[in-house]
Amino acid sequence: MGEVLSIKRNKSGKFVVELEVDDLEVEKLKGFFTNVRLFSEDAPDIITRLTQRGLREATKYFLIPKELRRNFDLVGDVYCQKLEFGENIFFIYCVKKED
Repeated sequence: MGEVLSIKRNKSGKFVVELEVDDLEVEKLKGFFTNVRLFSEDAPDIITRLTQRGLREATKYFLIPKELRRNFDLVGDVYCQKLEFGENIFFIYCVKKED
């Protein structure tokens, strides 16, 4: 888990953010320090469901909430990353937007 120490706006209008994070979070970046996205585990406000099917419910499906399905067409590959921090598991999916 990390914490924002400071946020300053530079002359170009972008923000410079100073973060304090654990070693584990830096390791999870796997050496990639470009195209980094910042999110807070406190920000999500839409409840969704996980369904289970098959023998002993071995297959699991993450459902996209109805509110988020508008203007959504699956194009190309979908990439996923699993991040575990303490009691939480984050599944990050990356889906390309259709032009």
